[in-house]
Amino acid sequence: MSAAHDAAIECSDLVIDRIGHGGVTRAVDGVTFTLRPGELMCVGGATGSGKSSLVTALAGFADSSLKVAGGRAHVCGVDARRPGRRRKILTALTGYIPQAAGANLPPRLTVGEVIAEPVVTRSKKVNAKNLAVRVASLLDELHLPIGAADRFPYELSAGMRQRVAIARAFMLEPRVLIADEPLANLDLEVRPVVFAAITRRRSEQSMAALLVTNDAAFIRELDADTLILRGGHVVARGVGRDLLWSPNSEADAAR
Repeated sequence: MSAAHDAAIECSDLVIDRIGHGGVTRAVDGVTFTLRPGELMCVGGATGSGKSSLVTALAGFADSSLKVAGGRAHVCGVDARRPGRRRKILTALTGYIPQAAGANLPPRLTVGEVIAEPVVTRSKKVNAKNLAVRVASLLDELHLPIGAADRFPYELSAGMRQRVAIARAFMLEPRVLIADEPLANLDLEVRPVVFAAITRRRSEQSMAALLVTNDAAFIRELDADTLILRGGHVVARGVGRDLLWSPNSEADAAR
C-alpha cells in the first residue's frame, strides 16, 4: 500500500486555483504535508492566505470556483484532484465543517434532520429509532439539550448552531475531520467540550483532524503541528509556539 493510502491526508506540491469574475488567481501554491491517522494539524494565516481554499478542496466539497491545478493530494486514499465517482466516498470518510457552518445550516430542516442528513442522503433504508438515538447521543456529547432535535436552527444561539454543525460532521464517524474555524461563536466554557469530542475520536477511532484556526492560544493548548500560509505558500511550520519560519517570513510577519 502506498504512503498516500496509509495517510489520512497526503499533499505534495499542491496547487489550487480560484476562478472568479476577475479571472484565475493562485490560492494555494506548492503546499506539501502528510497527516496520519490520529494526528492533528492546525492551519493558520491571514485572510486571503489560502487556508479555506486548501481545506475546501481536500474535503471534496463541490465548489466550481476552485480547481486543483497541480501537485498531488490524497485524502483517505481518494485522489482529491480527480475524485470522479469516488467523491461520494471521499465526503463520507471526511467530516467537513466549512467556514460559518453554524450560520448556514439548512433553515427548513429541524436540528435533528440537519444532524441526520449525512445518513439519510446516502441510504434509502434507515432505522428511524437507531437514527434518533444516534442524534440524541451527539447532542448530549456536545452539551446541547435533547429537545433541540425538534427545533429549527434559527431558534438556537450562534454557538449552539455551530455545535450542531460539528455534530453533523461527526455523524458518519469520519476518518478525518476537516474544519474551517470550528471554534467560531463558541463560548470559552464550551470549547473544551468540542476539543474533548475531537480528542476522543482521535484516541478511540484514530480520526485525523485538520483545523483552520488563527487562535494562537488554542494552537498552543493543542500543542499541534501547525502550518502558516501566506499568499498560498507555507511560510512557517512547527509545533505549538515553536515555529520554523522560511527566510524573511518571520521578519515580514512582525511588521
